[in-house]
Amino acid sequence: MIGSVSKQTIRSGDQDSRVVEMRTQLARKIAAHVQVAGGQATAIPGLTLYRRTAPTPCYPATYEPSLNVFVQGRKRVNLGGTTYLCDESTFLLSSVDVPVVSQVVTASEEVPLLSLLLKLDMAVVREILSQEEFHDLEGSSQYGGIAIGKTTVDLLKACSRLLDLLDAPEDIPFLTNLIQREIVYRLLRGPQGERLRAIATVGDQSHRTAKAIAWLRANYTKPLRVEELAAVARMGMSTLHHHFRALTAMSPLQYQEQLRLVAARERMLIEGLDAATAAFEVGYESPSQFNREYRRFFGQPPMRDIKARRFAESATISD
Repeated sequence: MIGSVSKQTIRSGDQDSRVVEMRTQLARKIAAHVQVAGGQATAIPGLTLYRRTAPTPCYPATYEPSLNVFVQGRKRVNLGGTTYLCDESTFLLSSVDVPVVSQVVTASEEVPLLSLLLKLDMAVVREILSQEEFHDLEGSSQYGGIAIGKTTVDLLKACSRLLDLLDAPEDIPFLTNLIQREIVYRLLRGPQGERLRAIATVGDQSHRTAKAIAWLRANYTKPLRVEELAAVARMGMSTLHHHFRALTAMSPLQYQEQLRLVAARERMLIEGLDAATAAFEVGYESPSQFNREYRRFFGQPPMRDIKARRFAESATISD
Protein backbone atom coordinates (compact mmCIF):
# COMPACT_ATOMS: atom_id res chain seq x y z
CA MET A 1 0.00 0.00 0.00
CA ILE A 2 2.76 2.43 0.97
CA GLY A 3 4.74 1.61 -2.17
CA SER A 4 1.66 2.16 -4.32
CA VAL A 5 1.01 5.58 -2.79
CA SER A 6 4.66 6.55 -3.21
CA LYS A 7 4.62 5.68 -6.90
CA GLN A 8 1.44 7.69 -7.38
CA THR A 9 3.00 10.64 -5.60
CA ILE A 10 6.09 10.41 -7.82
CA ARG A 11 3.93 10.31 -10.97
CA SER A 12 2.01 13.36 -9.74
CA GLY A 13 5.29 15.18 -9.06
CA ASP A 14 6.59 14.32 -12.53
CA GLN A 15 3.38 15.61 -14.07
CA ASP A 16 3.64 18.87 -12.11
CA SER A 17 7.25 19.41 -13.21
CA ARG A 18 6.30 18.80 -16.84
CA VAL A 19 3.49 21.37 -16.55
CA VAL A 20 5.95 23.92 -15.16
CA GLU A 21 8.43 23.13 -17.94
CA MET A 22 5.81 23.51 -20.68
CA ARG A 23 4.45 26.69 -19.08
CA THR A 24 7.92 28.23 -18.97
CA GLN A 25 8.47 27.31 -22.61
CA LEU A 26 5.15 28.84 -23.65
CA ALA A 27 5.89 32.00 -21.64
CA ARG A 28 9.18 32.46 -23.51
CA LYS A 29 7.42 32.13 -26.85
CA ILE A 30 4.70 34.65 -25.97
CA ALA A 31 7.28 37.12 -24.63
CA ALA A 32 9.34 36.78 -27.81
CA HIS A 33 6.37 37.70 -30.00
CA VAL A 34 4.99 40.51 -27.78
CA GLN A 35 7.85 42.69 -26.62
CA VAL A 36 5.84 45.78 -25.65
CA ALA A 37 2.86 46.03 -23.31
CA GLY A 38 -0.53 45.41 -24.85
CA GLY A 39 -2.33 42.89 -27.00
CA GLN A 40 -1.06 41.79 -30.39
CA ALA A 41 -3.13 40.05 -33.04
CA THR A 42 -1.18 37.39 -34.91
CA ALA A 43 -1.14 35.89 -38.40
CA ILE A 44 -3.06 32.94 -36.97
CA PRO A 45 -6.82 33.70 -37.24
CA GLY A 46 -8.39 34.25 -33.82
CA LEU A 47 -5.11 34.18 -31.87
CA THR A 48 -4.06 37.23 -29.82
CA LEU A 49 -1.06 37.41 -27.47
CA TYR A 50 -0.90 39.67 -24.42
CA ARG A 51 1.79 41.28 -22.28
CA ARG A 52 0.82 43.48 -19.33
CA THR A 53 3.53 45.20 -17.33
CA ALA A 54 1.53 46.81 -14.52
CA PRO A 55 -1.70 46.27 -12.56
CA THR A 56 -4.77 47.94 -14.06
CA PRO A 57 -8.03 49.36 -12.74
CA CYS A 58 -11.21 47.35 -13.30
CA TYR A 59 -12.24 47.51 -16.93
CA PRO A 60 -15.47 46.26 -18.57
CA ALA A 61 -15.10 43.99 -21.59
CA THR A 62 -17.10 41.43 -23.55
CA TYR A 63 -15.69 37.93 -23.80
CA GLU A 64 -16.54 35.91 -26.90
CA PRO A 65 -16.39 32.09 -26.98
CA SER A 66 -12.68 31.69 -26.39
CA LEU A 67 -9.83 30.07 -24.51
CA ASN A 68 -7.51 32.34 -22.54
CA VAL A 69 -4.36 30.60 -21.29
CA PHE A 70 -2.30 32.36 -18.61
CA VAL A 71 1.37 31.47 -18.13
CA GLN A 72 2.56 34.37 -15.96
CA GLY A 73 0.98 37.05 -13.74
CA ARG A 74 -2.54 37.26 -12.33
CA LYS A 75 -5.85 38.65 -13.55
CA ARG A 76 -9.23 38.93 -11.88
CA VAL A 77 -12.44 38.54 -13.89
CA ASN A 78 -15.89 39.27 -12.48
CA LEU A 79 -19.13 38.04 -14.01
CA GLY A 80 -22.38 38.96 -12.28
CA GLY A 81 -20.80 39.15 -8.83
CA THR A 82 -18.73 35.95 -9.18
CA THR A 83 -14.97 36.51 -9.25
CA TYR A 84 -12.55 34.25 -11.13
CA LEU A 85 -8.85 34.52 -10.32
CA CYS A 86 -6.62 33.61 -13.25
CA ASP A 87 -2.97 32.83 -12.55
CA GLU A 88 -0.07 31.09 -14.27
CA SER A 89 -1.57 27.62 -13.71
CA THR A 90 -5.01 28.29 -15.18
CA PHE A 91 -7.02 28.87 -18.30
CA LEU A 92 -10.26 30.81 -18.61
CA LEU A 93 -12.89 29.25 -20.86
CA SER A 94 -15.73 31.38 -22.21
CA SER A 95 -18.49 29.45 -23.97
CA VAL A 96 -20.80 32.39 -24.84
CA ASP A 97 -20.60 36.16 -25.30
CA VAL A 98 -20.56 37.58 -21.76
CA PRO A 99 -19.91 41.11 -20.47
CA VAL A 100 -17.36 41.00 -17.65
CA VAL A 101 -15.25 43.33 -15.55
CA SER A 102 -11.56 42.41 -15.60
CA GLN A 103 -8.48 43.65 -13.79
CA VAL A 104 -4.78 42.79 -14.00
CA VAL A 105 -3.69 42.36 -10.37
CA THR A 106 -0.11 41.06 -10.67
CA ALA A 107 2.24 42.27 -13.41
CA SER A 108 5.49 44.20 -13.68
CA GLU A 109 8.20 45.07 -16.20
CA GLU A 110 10.39 42.32 -14.74
CA VAL A 111 7.63 39.69 -14.53
CA PRO A 112 4.84 40.72 -16.94
CA LEU A 113 1.49 39.05 -17.23
CA LEU A 114 1.68 36.82 -20.30
CA SER A 115 -1.31 35.10 -21.89
CA LEU A 116 -2.78 33.96 -25.15
CA LEU A 117 -6.39 34.20 -26.28
CA LEU A 118 -7.80 31.89 -28.93
CA LYS A 119 -11.30 32.46 -30.25
CA LEU A 120 -13.30 29.24 -30.50
CA ASP A 121 -15.18 28.27 -33.64
CA MET A 122 -18.36 26.60 -32.39
CA ALA A 123 -18.81 24.88 -35.76
CA VAL A 124 -15.51 23.08 -35.11
CA VAL A 125 -16.69 22.19 -31.59
CA ARG A 126 -19.88 20.67 -33.03
CA GLU A 127 -17.95 18.75 -35.68
CA ILE A 128 -15.65 17.21 -33.05
CA LEU A 129 -18.62 16.35 -30.85
CA SER A 130 -20.06 14.33 -33.74
CA GLN A 131 -17.19 11.86 -33.35
CA GLU A 132 -18.09 8.53 -31.78
CA GLU A 133 -16.05 8.94 -28.60
CA PHE A 134 -18.28 11.84 -27.49
CA HIS A 135 -21.65 10.17 -28.14
CA ASP A 136 -22.02 8.62 -24.69
CA LEU A 137 -21.07 11.71 -22.71
CA GLU A 138 -23.96 13.28 -20.86
CA GLY A 139 -24.35 16.00 -18.31
CA SER A 140 -26.38 18.92 -17.11
CA SER A 141 -26.41 22.14 -19.10
CA GLN A 142 -26.80 24.23 -15.93
CA TYR A 143 -23.41 25.89 -16.15
CA GLY A 144 -22.23 29.48 -16.25
CA GLY A 145 -20.85 31.05 -19.38
CA ILE A 146 -17.24 31.16 -18.15
CA ALA A 147 -15.10 28.86 -16.08
CA ILE A 148 -11.57 28.42 -14.71
CA GLY A 149 -9.60 25.26 -15.39
CA LYS A 150 -6.12 23.97 -14.62
CA THR A 151 -3.76 23.82 -17.58
CA THR A 152 -2.39 20.38 -18.45
CA VAL A 153 0.74 19.23 -20.25
CA ASP A 154 -1.29 18.19 -23.31
CA LEU A 155 -3.10 21.52 -23.55
CA LEU A 156 0.11 23.52 -23.10
CA LYS A 157 1.89 21.39 -25.73
CA ALA A 158 -0.84 22.09 -28.29
CA CYS A 159 -0.75 25.82 -27.53
CA SER A 160 3.05 25.82 -27.84
CA ARG A 161 2.87 24.13 -31.25
CA LEU A 162 0.32 26.72 -32.33
CA LEU A 163 2.75 29.52 -31.47
CA ASP A 164 5.53 27.71 -33.35
CA LEU A 165 3.56 28.35 -36.54
CA LEU A 166 4.28 32.07 -36.16
CA ASP A 167 7.90 31.23 -37.04
CA ALA A 168 6.79 29.18 -40.05
CA PRO A 169 4.09 31.32 -41.71
CA GLU A 170 3.97 29.08 -44.76
CA ASP A 171 2.57 26.31 -42.52
CA ILE A 172 -0.20 28.44 -40.98
CA PRO A 173 -2.94 27.81 -43.61
CA PHE A 174 -2.64 24.01 -43.37
CA LEU A 175 -1.61 23.30 -39.77
CA THR A 176 -3.59 25.92 -37.84
CA ASN A 177 -6.91 24.09 -38.13
CA LEU A 178 -5.33 20.78 -37.10
CA ILE A 179 -3.78 22.23 -33.94
CA GLN A 180 -6.89 24.21 -33.03
CA ARG A 181 -8.94 21.03 -33.36
CA GLU A 182 -6.59 19.34 -30.92
CA ILE A 183 -6.97 22.23 -28.47
CA VAL A 184 -10.78 21.97 -28.68
CA TYR A 185 -10.51 18.19 -28.24
CA ARG A 186 -8.39 18.64 -25.08
CA LEU A 187 -10.96 21.08 -23.67
CA LEU A 188 -13.89 18.77 -24.45
CA ARG A 189 -12.15 15.84 -22.77
CA GLY A 190 -11.36 17.88 -19.67
CA PRO A 191 -13.46 18.78 -16.60
CA GLN A 192 -14.78 21.98 -18.23
CA GLY A 193 -15.76 20.30 -21.50
CA GLU A 194 -19.42 19.96 -20.55
CA ARG A 195 -19.83 23.72 -20.86
CA LEU A 196 -18.76 23.63 -24.50
CA ARG A 197 -20.79 20.49 -25.18
CA ALA A 198 -23.97 22.10 -23.83
CA ILE A 199 -23.53 25.27 -25.87
CA ALA A 200 -22.65 23.41 -29.07
CA THR A 201 -25.32 20.69 -28.88
CA VAL A 202 -28.27 21.66 -31.08
CA GLY A 203 -31.50 21.34 -29.15
CA ASP A 204 -29.88 21.75 -25.74
CA GLN A 205 -31.34 24.59 -23.68
CA SER A 206 -27.90 26.19 -23.39
CA HIS A 207 -27.48 26.10 -27.17
CA ARG A 208 -30.84 27.82 -27.62
CA THR A 209 -29.97 30.39 -24.97
CA ALA A 210 -26.64 31.05 -26.70
CA LYS A 211 -28.57 31.87 -29.89
CA ALA A 212 -30.58 34.44 -27.94
CA ILE A 213 -27.38 35.90 -26.46
CA ALA A 214 -25.80 36.20 -29.92
CA TRP A 215 -28.95 37.86 -31.28
CA LEU A 216 -29.08 40.34 -28.39
CA ARG A 217 -25.43 41.24 -28.84
CA ALA A 218 -26.01 41.93 -32.53
CA ASN A 219 -29.15 44.00 -31.82
CA TYR A 220 -28.40 45.68 -28.49
CA THR A 221 -29.25 49.16 -29.81
CA LYS A 222 -32.86 48.12 -30.47
CA PRO A 223 -35.63 48.17 -27.85
CA LEU A 224 -35.66 44.85 -26.00
CA ARG A 225 -38.77 42.73 -26.39
CA VAL A 226 -38.36 39.58 -24.36
CA GLU A 227 -41.04 37.73 -26.33
CA GLU A 228 -39.03 38.36 -29.51
CA LEU A 229 -35.88 37.11 -27.79
CA ALA A 230 -37.74 34.00 -26.59
CA ALA A 231 -38.90 33.34 -30.15
CA VAL A 232 -35.28 33.46 -31.36
CA ALA A 233 -34.39 30.84 -28.74
CA ARG A 234 -37.61 28.88 -29.33
CA MET A 235 -38.24 28.86 -25.60
CA GLY A 236 -40.86 30.19 -23.21
CA MET A 237 -40.05 33.55 -21.62
CA SER A 238 -39.66 32.19 -18.08
CA THR A 239 -37.46 29.33 -19.33
CA LEU A 240 -35.34 31.78 -21.28
CA HIS A 241 -34.92 34.01 -18.23
CA HIS A 242 -33.82 31.03 -16.14
CA HIS A 243 -31.23 29.75 -18.62
CA PHE A 244 -30.07 33.25 -19.62
CA ARG A 245 -29.27 34.06 -16.00
CA ALA A 246 -27.56 30.67 -15.52
CA LEU A 247 -25.18 31.40 -18.40
CA THR A 248 -24.57 35.13 -17.96
CA ALA A 249 -25.40 35.75 -14.27
CA MET A 250 -27.79 38.52 -15.33
CA SER A 251 -31.16 39.10 -16.96
CA PRO A 252 -31.52 39.94 -20.68
CA LEU A 253 -32.24 43.57 -19.75
CA GLN A 254 -29.13 43.82 -17.55
CA TYR A 255 -27.08 42.18 -20.30
CA GLN A 256 -28.31 44.71 -22.87
CA GLU A 257 -27.59 47.57 -20.48
CA GLN A 258 -23.97 46.50 -20.01
CA LEU A 259 -23.47 46.07 -23.76
CA ARG A 260 -24.83 49.58 -24.34
CA LEU A 261 -22.73 51.18 -21.61
CA VAL A 262 -19.48 49.54 -22.71
CA ALA A 263 -20.16 50.42 -26.37
CA ALA A 264 -20.94 54.04 -25.47
CA ARG A 265 -17.74 54.31 -23.46
CA GLU A 266 -15.68 52.97 -26.36
CA ARG A 267 -17.25 55.47 -28.76
CA MET A 268 -16.56 58.39 -26.43
CA LEU A 269 -12.95 57.25 -25.98
CA ILE A 270 -12.17 56.36 -29.58
CA GLU A 271 -14.46 58.62 -31.63
CA GLY A 272 -14.56 61.59 -29.26
CA LEU A 273 -18.37 61.64 -29.02
CA ASP A 274 -20.11 63.61 -26.29
CA ALA A 275 -22.23 61.70 -23.77
CA ALA A 276 -25.62 62.55 -25.30
CA THR A 277 -24.59 61.52 -28.82
CA ALA A 278 -23.05 58.28 -27.59
CA ALA A 279 -26.19 57.53 -25.58
CA PHE A 280 -28.48 57.91 -28.59
CA GLU A 281 -26.18 55.86 -30.82
CA VAL A 282 -26.28 52.83 -28.52
CA GLY A 283 -30.05 52.96 -28.11
CA TYR A 284 -30.84 55.19 -25.13
CA GLU A 285 -33.77 57.54 -25.57
CA SER A 286 -33.03 59.56 -22.43
CA PRO A 287 -29.58 61.11 -21.78
CA SER A 288 -30.45 61.45 -18.09
CA GLN A 289 -31.18 57.72 -17.83
CA PHE A 290 -27.89 57.02 -19.62
CA ASN A 291 -26.01 59.26 -17.18
CA ARG A 292 -27.58 57.52 -14.16
CA GLU A 293 -26.82 54.02 -15.42
CA TYR A 294 -23.33 55.00 -16.55
CA ARG A 295 -22.45 56.45 -13.16
CA ARG A 296 -23.82 53.41 -11.35
CA PHE A 297 -21.82 51.02 -13.54
CA PHE A 298 -18.53 52.91 -14.00
CA GLY A 299 -18.53 54.83 -10.70
CA GLN A 300 -18.58 58.38 -12.09
CA PRO A 301 -20.37 60.48 -14.75
CA PRO A 302 -19.51 59.86 -18.43
CA MET A 303 -17.21 62.77 -19.25
CA ARG A 304 -15.37 62.63 -15.94
CA ASP A 305 -14.77 58.92 -16.50
CA ILE A 306 -13.53 59.51 -20.05
CA LYS A 307 -11.11 62.23 -18.89
CA ALA A 308 -9.78 59.89 -16.19
CA ARG A 309 -9.32 57.08 -18.73
CA ARG A 310 -7.45 59.35 -21.15
CA PHE A 311 -5.24 60.66 -18.37
CA ALA A 312 -4.42 57.11 -17.26
CA GLU A 313 -3.58 56.08 -20.84
CA SER A 314 -1.36 59.13 -21.42
CA ALA A 315 0.43 58.49 -18.13
CA THR A 316 1.10 54.89 -19.18
CA ILE A 317 2.48 56.01 -22.55
CA SER A 318 4.73 58.65 -20.98
CA ASP A 319 6.13 56.08 -18.57
